[in-house]
Amino acid sequence: MKKLGLIINPIAGLGGRVGLKGTDGPEVVRRALELGAAPEGPARARRALERLLPLREKVVILTYPGNMGGAIAADLGFAVELVGKPEKVETTAEDTKKAAKEILKRGAELLLFCGGDGTARDVYAAVKTGLASLGIPAGVKMHSGVFAPTPERAGEVARRYLEREIRQTREVEVMDIDEAAFRRGQVKARLFGYLVTPWARGSVQGAKVGTSPSERHFQEAIAARVIEDLKRGTLYLIGPGTTAKAILAKLGLDGTLLGVDALLDGKLIGKDLAESDMLELVRNHPARIVLSPIGGQGHILGRGNQQLSPAVIRTANGKASLIVVATPGKLASLGGKPLLVDTGDPDLDKELSGYVQVLTGYRQRAVYRVSC
Repeated sequence: MKKLGLIINPIAGLGGRVGLKGTDGPEVVRRALELGAAPEGPARARRALERLLPLREKVVILTYPGNMGGAIAADLGFAVELVGKPEKVETTAEDTKKAAKEILKRGAELLLFCGGDGTARDVYAAVKTGLASLGIPAGVKMHSGVFAPTPERAGEVARRYLEREIRQTREVEVMDIDEAAFRRGQVKARLFGYLVTPWARGSVQGAKVGTSPSERHFQEAIAARVIEDLKRGTLYLIGPGTTAKAILAKLGLDGTLLGVDALLDGKLIGKDLAESDMLELVRNHPARIVLSPIGGQGHILGRGNQQLSPAVIRTANGKASLIVVATPGKLASLGGKPLLVDTGDPDLDKELSGYVQVLTGYRQRAVYRVSC
């Protein structure tokens, strides 16, 4: 039997829909729960494991019990070998580290973990480059290069690696940011180390790449064109990132660099909005959503903007509501890879896939593929 390690961070993604930009620390977790947040990890792990069902009779899953992996794996019919258990009901980073060390010790061929950058850090602390690892994306922050673009892709890559269809591995960056600074609109990223991950084209998302200062004039031009096209009575949800926020800056408005803001008739009517705030707005106004891809990764939905939920996007009229903006350098950083969507709703992701126009300058547009 092939041995596959599985670790699920049960609270991964808890702060995304409510705009908290992460869940590092018990106080933030409590705040997210008070705001009605729900974790993303278990459902996303299930979506990944479903892609491994063809190997169900050939794989034993090494994991911790309950919501750290054992419950979902057993429910899907996999053979499960428990390698330990959490210290308390509320799991911690130490539980992740202990589980990863035991999975390494017991000879797993691959460790599939579900979470965000914080979980990747914990896995790195435990196994370094001693065990091939692959992330199922479920966190709010995912700057690290170890995550697959979607849960389904994670499952497919894991299956292909276990069946030796993928033989190559690469060392990829484990990054994390200061969440407190992130909530203040500052990105302070730090490289913690490298994990070994299965590699084939498109198997992992790559690390985030920022916008070059030399691209600022393109951002100004993009902003000028978007402002020229604004319609009275239409609500504009301005997503995170310097390119999107250049629109508000050109209007003399102080937006939230790493959140979603609402613009109506030239006025900022909401800042750093949660999903519930946006739903109320889009139900009362025709709406457009301004998005910019993450450099080097290509995600326009599902990374750092989870508050733009499937419900918000559908209510705003789906794909027709999207305005995608990107500097030429940002598109070039993708190296020909498509733009990506990972909203948490596979059906919506398929609806959003295809081709979109991307505004790259005042009179410049590119037709670019969107994939999920």
